[in-house]
Amino acid sequence: MRALFLLLPLLALAAERPRIIKLGSIDLDLVETTPVVFQGRLYRFEYVRKEYWANRMGEEYFRFVDHATGRPTPPFAAGYVLGSALVDGGTVYVTGTGGKGKKWGAEQVHVFASRDLKHWDTWTALDLPGFSIFNTSMCKAGSRYVLMFEIDKPKDQAGVAFTARFATSTDLKHWEITPPECNYSKDRYTAPHCLRYLDGWFYDFYVEIYRGFETRVVRSRDLTHWESSPLNPVLQASEGDRKILNPHLSASQREHLTNDADINNSDIDFCEFKGRLIINYSWGNQRGVEHLAEAVYEGTEAQFLKGWFPEGAR
Repeated sequence: MRALFLLLPLLALAAERPRIIKLGSIDLDLVETTPVVFQGRLYRFEYVRKEYWANRMGEEYFRFVDHATGRPTPPFAAGYVLGSALVDGGTVYVTGTGGKGKKWGAEQVHVFASRDLKHWDTWTALDLPGFSIFNTSMCKAGSRYVLMFEIDKPKDQAGVAFTARFATSTDLKHWEITPPECNYSKDRYTAPHCLRYLDGWFYDFYVEIYRGFETRVVRSRDLTHWESSPLNPVLQASEGDRKILNPHLSASQREHLTNDADINNSDIDFCEFKGRLIINYSWGNQRGVEHLAEAVYEGTEAQFLKGWFPEGAR
């Protein structure tokens, strides 16, 4: 048994990490985004902050951007924040926080639904007095939907901020919060951002502080007991973040991307499109200077998820 224990790190080192290719930065002052495929086209859902350099509305809102043309859809969900998107069948669903006079650190999570990216229905998914909710991510697990939401309150459930909690639903309208022991993780900073499900496993891509703010991944079958990938981190700050992917950025914006501090790779989200994974993530100083970048993985989502947990390295 001792020999096997000593061998595990060597097996992990020998395993080939899923290779993420950083393509470069596409925008400034954008953080929470989700690539999705809707009606055969690749889009990027964006939460546009009030301070975003091209925000002409004067308040927060959500939108989708056509990946091929760069054209945005009409804005929606004015005043809501920290969104995330999921496509299920012919409908796109967006979760975001706000309500009762709060935005960041709100007590409510709302769902917005559309079949054309123009007309939106909305309803309240969670209303949790005493909670302070930030990022959300939703996935489908068999016949139910699972919502991961980031909290820093109540203290007895959050522990050390920030922490993932979960809720489930069979119809996206009626939600049940899971028991408090379903979390990751109360003992340290583990800010969650992206939840996926495959073959009975839930995958939580979250941010932890190691050499700066790094994206890491854990998995669980029951949302209570978690296994960390032996190949972590998934993403960490590097010179690849500073590459310019968007040719329309101004000289001033390019100067920012060249000179701004980079200690952070966070807020990952991704989708499969034409046999490869399209990945968005944020980089910067995690204290207000945050830029949006794109990366790819040459393979399927299933290969990507399984690749972080190679056989024999557990």
